[in-house]
Amino acid sequence: MTFEELGLSAPVLQAVKDCGYTAPTPIQEQAIPHVLAGRDVIGASQTGTGKTAAFALPILTRLQHTGRPQALVLEPTRELADQLAEAFRTYAAHTDITVGLLYGGVGYGQQADALKKGVDVVVATPGRLVDHFYRGNMKFKEVKTLVLDEVDRMTDMGFLPIVRKIVNLCPWDGRQTLFFSATMPQVLQGFAKWCLTDPYEVAIARHEVASTISHAFYPVGLDQRDELLLALVKQTNFSNMMIFTRTRKEADMVANMLSRSGWGKAVAVMHSDIPQKERMAALRGFKEDKYRILVATDVAARGIDINGVSHVVNYRVPENPEDYVHRIGRTGRAEAQGDAFTLLTADEVDFAKSIEIFLKQKVERRKLEGFPYVYTALLDEDAPPLRKPRPAAGGRRR
Repeated sequence: MTFEELGLSAPVLQAVKDCGYTAPTPIQEQAIPHVLAGRDVIGASQTGTGKTAAFALPILTRLQHTGRPQALVLEPTRELADQLAEAFRTYAAHTDITVGLLYGGVGYGQQADALKKGVDVVVATPGRLVDHFYRGNMKFKEVKTLVLDEVDRMTDMGFLPIVRKIVNLCPWDGRQTLFFSATMPQVLQGFAKWCLTDPYEVAIARHEVASTISHAFYPVGLDQRDELLLALVKQTNFSNMMIFTRTRKEADMVANMLSRSGWGKAVAVMHSDIPQKERMAALRGFKEDKYRILVATDVAARGIDINGVSHVVNYRVPENPEDYVHRIGRTGRAEAQGDAFTLLTADEVDFAKSIEIFLKQKVERRKLEGFPYVYTALLDEDAPPLRKPRPAAGGRRR
């Protein structure tokens, strides 16, 4: 099937052509006709399946410019909201549809001015959206389409009560609701039943991991984790690397450690305590190769579109297999080769086993060549002969 056959408008099809899209992805092919028909949709889809275009393209096809909010899209994080608003603007380039972006961490003035001037699509994080409502800036009465994106992530972040409030602020009669979530725990099933009417369900590639990603656990004693990380980064020929930590404090510590070890200004850090402008600058700089290494918490794991990441390193084993999948999904994109390295200490063995069960495969244990290991029993478990990490395809040597 082609995009032309899906029933999209001529201006939207021109934007699709400008983006270089040649054929719809499975979720786009299945969801777009139902969104165009005004039907509620539940989409179970992870990052990289074309989910944003699956709802943005038909929404823009259905809208006519009025300067009043007709489509509202909720995102759990500022970065995702910014990325999605930019996608809407790109797809609306040949229309007169206007897009507003509302998120916290910055002042209210420019956002309020944009709403006053007039926008047709509002992309927002829940807290800032409600703040604008209480300030009298945001009106919901003409919202025809409500998109709840990454709902499981919003639930994890404690946003479900405020999302319920926002759903109730939107008109119920004639409203189309689109619900996208990578997972559907029990609490979300009840929530979806409450806010959707006879939804069409699309399930695409849930929790699948790209076959182009090579996985490896690097066992190490707890006291040598930092040393091994530095040695691993030094011995790896990578184009761009993301290092994930569990906490903001760890992210700052790892970034400082890398900077002091010779990487200097090639390292950026990203977590929720960093001012929004600095977070966006770090993300933009990483995408533009200003930074070679981005150290981040899970704020950068879900949904953010970053291409060309050759290596992902987990400073500690993620506690949930789903988090592992989202993190390593930053590499191995678009059929490119990628490597996922995870440092493994004795207290994390159960987390590692859960990941292997989730992946339905045994993850190779590796030792790093030339590293002065202090003995840990983990080094005796399935560890092959010493080997160097595989260099990135076309990677730059340092």
